[in-house]
Amino acid sequence: MSDVLLVERDGRVAILTINRPDKLNALNTEVRDAAVKILGELAEDDGVGVVVITGAGEKSFIAGAEIGEFEGRTPFDQRDAMSSPRIFDLMASFPKPVIAMINGFCLGGGCELAMSCDIRVAADSARFGQPEIKLGLIPGGGGTQRMPRLIGTGQTMRLMLTGDMIPAAEAKEIGLVEIVHPAAELREKTLELAHKIAAKSPLTLKIAKEAIRAAERLPIEDGITYERDLFCLVFSTEDKAEGVKAFLEKRPAEWKGR
Repeated sequence: MSDVLLVERDGRVAILTINRPDKLNALNTEVRDAAVKILGELAEDDGVGVVVITGAGEKSFIAGAEIGEFEGRTPFDQRDAMSSPRIFDLMASFPKPVIAMINGFCLGGGCELAMSCDIRVAADSARFGQPEIKLGLIPGGGGTQRMPRLIGTGQTMRLMLTGDMIPAAEAKEIGLVEIVHPAAELREKTLELAHKIAAKSPLTLKIAKEAIRAAERLPIEDGITYERDLFCLVFSTEDKAEGVKAFLEKRPAEWKGR
């Protein structure tokens, strides 16, 4: 447990809250280090099926990095600060589904962190952008690579080269977020989605996520082959046998995670 990163359990859902509302939940070294530690613990916790990440307060999800930490750094200092494991990459490779619950400003490193998650659910009051260009910087948390895969090269160029912010409705329209809810309903609706996912077989969720993520790195022919291999692999699991049996018997499945 860390003061800057709170962990809450709601059944099989773990809710991580970046707790720096006075700094608009900006990512600093303390937050990053706490996230690396906590994500490692949650990855091994069989009682957690889905992780939701959000920001404290009503104004901001994550309003970027702690810019003050950049001052005076040399390229070598910055390279050391960005050494693995990084929170963005850990989110993308996390073995369980991760949902970004975006409750306000989602800028810079915050937008990059949201893009590292599997599903993005936003309040209608949220705002999105990659303003690094205004500081003489470019995104450094994977944004230039993940955003084109989500919204295409042209829209990425527009957002990153202008540094402009866009509202949640436009973010949904271009594919940067999947769902938008009224701010007052964001937590309820996001947790409803998280619980729906967490009720599925944890083993099959892990394999499904791996198959989908493979599409980001493999040519389609290789990806289809990989999917086929994973599909056949699940035939060796107890959960596949239970799922088929439950379907035929017209009853809810009782997942074992094996």
